This record gives sequence, C-alpha cells and structure tokens, in this order.
Amino acid sequence: MAILGLGLMAGGYYISKEVHIGFLEDLAKQGIPLDLGKTISAIGVFLIVLPLLRLFYFNPLGDAITNRTSELENTFSEAESLRQEMQKMKSDYEQRLNATEARAREEIQAQIREAQNMRQSLMAEASAKADEFLKKAQEEIAMEKERVLVDLRLGVVDMTLQATERILGENVDDAKNRKLIQEFIDTAEVKQ
Repeated sequence: MAILGLGLMAGGYYISKEVHIGFLEDLAKQGIPLDLGKTISAIGVFLIVLPLLRLFYFNPLGDAITNRTSELENTFSEAESLRQEMQKMKSDYEQRLNATEARAREEIQAQIREAQNMRQSLMAEASAKADEFLKKAQEEIAMEKERVLVDLRLGVVDMTLQATERILGENVDDAKNRKLIQEFIDTAEVKQ
C-alpha cells in the first residue's frame, strides 16, 4: 500500500505539473477547479497514511473496544451470577426460616402437650391422694366409732354392775356378771 501510495503521489504530481487535460480547463472556466493530479496525489497520500492510521489508531481503538466489550460482558455475567446466587441464598434463607418456624411450632405444640399431660397426671395424682386421704379418714372414723362403742359398752357394763351391786347389796361373782351383761348388751345392741 505504501509503494502504491508513493507511486500515485509521484504520478499525481507529474500529471499536475506536466499534463494539461482540456475538459479540466473547461471545468475551471465554469467555476469548478478540478486538478486531477492533486486528486491522485491525495489518494496516494491516503494510501500511505491508511496503514499508519490502522497501525496507530484503528487497531488500538478496535482492541480497546473489544477489551471494553469483553469487560462489560464479564461484568454483566458476574452481575447475573451474583443475582442468581443472591436468589439462591434468598430461597435457602426462606427455606431455613420456614423450617425453623415449623420446628418452633412443633416444639411449642410438644411443650403444650407435655404440659397438658403433666396437668392431667398431677390432677390424677391429686385425686388419688384425695381418695386415699378420704378412705384413710373414713377408716379412722370407723375405728374411732368402734372404739367409742366398745368404751360405751364397757361403760354400760360397769354402770350396770354398779347398779346391780347397789341393788343386791352384795358382791356377786364379777366375771359371771360381766359375761351375763355382755351377752345382754350383744343381743340388745343399739342400732347405728
């Protein structure tokens, strides 16, 4: 390209200085000055400058654009992967949160059931103890009643003996009298 450009520059300079083309002069008279040699020389300069522009401007510019594009693509892909990772982390967090809430609800329900079972067991235990105390109290009352009746019988026997002694005025056989009185009291026992 550089050699072709140098050839065109030299040829254009030569045409501009040495060659006279008739229709170009006619154009110049009409107000359109066209110099074919300068145009060819300008094309030659462009062909020489074009590789330099490509080397020093277009190639670095293209590389910069390519690098910037790849950086942007990498940034967007990283942003997308981060967004996906955040979505995954969010869903994992929500799942863990839901699982934790479910476990907490289960534990609360278990504690409530345990408390209800404990309450029922304590109430049953208290009821059993109350029944036991009642039964014991009834047994003690029955025993006390029996003791009082025995004491009462003995008191009646003693009073009857004393009354009989006074009536008879003499001491009769104490054992025989007691036996007779006891038989009388057993047959004539007071209804409870």
